[in-house]
Amino acid sequence: MKKLPSLLSLANDLSAGRTTSRQLVSEALERIADPAGEGSRVFIKLHKDQALAAAAASDQLRAAGIVPSPLAGIPISVKDLFDLAGEPTTAGSRLLQNAAPATGDAPAIARLKQAGAIVMGRTNMTEFAYSGLGINPHYGTPRNPWDRATGRIPGGSSSGAAVSVTDGMAAAAIGSDTGGSVRIPSALCGITGFKPTTRRNPATGAWPLSPTLDAAGPLARSVACCALLDAAMTGEPLELPPPLPVAGMRLAVPTSLVLDDMDTEVATAFERTLSLLSDAGARITEIPFGELADIPRINAGGGIYAEAYAVHRRLIEERGDEYDPRVRDRILRVKDYSAADFVDMLAARDALIRSADNVTAPFDAAILPTTATVAPAIADLEADDNLYIGANILMLRNTFCFNFLDRCALSLPMHRDGAPPTGLMVVGETMGDSRLISIGLGIEHCLDTAQS
Repeated sequence: MKKLPSLLSLANDLSAGRTTSRQLVSEALERIADPAGEGSRVFIKLHKDQALAAAAASDQLRAAGIVPSPLAGIPISVKDLFDLAGEPTTAGSRLLQNAAPATGDAPAIARLKQAGAIVMGRTNMTEFAYSGLGINPHYGTPRNPWDRATGRIPGGSSSGAAVSVTDGMAAAAIGSDTGGSVRIPSALCGITGFKPTTRRNPATGAWPLSPTLDAAGPLARSVACCALLDAAMTGEPLELPPPLPVAGMRLAVPTSLVLDDMDTEVATAFERTLSLLSDAGARITEIPFGELADIPRINAGGGIYAEAYAVHRRLIEERGDEYDPRVRDRILRVKDYSAADFVDMLAARDALIRSADNVTAPFDAAILPTTATVAPAIADLEADDNLYIGANILMLRNTFCFNFLDRCALSLPMHRDGAPPTGLMVVGETMGDSRLISIGLGIEHCLDTAQS
């Protein structure tokens, strides 16, 4: 995969007159339209005319000295989960095609537009965001940029978001993350993804999956790119915090649950990454983290996703045969989960979060593989329900743990050039998003230096 331009480098090119917004948008549209590419599977709806008009307006404003932010004139994609004014929010499904159009943009998207970013269109996703694999039987599944001949999953649920970035159809993408839906496709496709603390950047104005966990997050080339997008989405100043040097960084490696069942590629990349960070002066400590192993017990039966059943129960009753059967069946798993059970689960979760906070308090961050495996083949998963279910559970395991614990987390590429993409997850504390960005910048610099 070719080296992607950073948002800051694009901003510099625009500022210096080496390119224009119209040129960036036109080039992205050419890649989307390429019949040999993934554009028809990446975008559920393309905003060609609107994007070109917005690009022309951005260039005119720049010529007049009006540049609202470093994101001005840069093309981005938006997951089909988010409201865009005047369009139905279809959430990767055929069921909502005739729904009432959104009366306004989702707040995070409105702020990105105010910053000058240009929306190329709505990207494909797992129907209703309910899988970590990215397979969609309604619109097709975008193929991972790695081993495209085989046709491997992009990861989900923000599948089209990741491939829109890797294939240059957008400079960055906006996704959502409830159980890993930003970090998983970022890891499997070899880019960077950021899941903020949910209360800091909730997925407001989006089709809900689990409002307790739903967060809006960026997928892009680098930590700095994600940080700029995240700041714009939350209305914060578009300023990067200083990187934290790796030398002296205190990093915890949990040994409970999240290192089980790794495939060879992930295990090799993770061990190499630990060595690189240690050689750079990081103090890496393996820790028992029993709270992670408690999550499957506390959330037995997928209890937190009773919120998803509450959203879908009437639609399933009326039009259940129009769902992706695997999504429908997963929603129905919690049909009989009681309100009392849900209250008990939330209370146990609160206690678990307090305990987990004490475990990681002495460290700057926890680090672990984002996913336990590299991307499997689409055809294999489509052909075998049991394989699909097992792969989905394993794909979501590591990321979901830290959604459940209300943490912010980054996924950074940790594979060698030419190797199957794998991700390093760097986990911060609740509401420790800015510090996590500093830590991520330091770790990213260390890994990039070793790669060059």
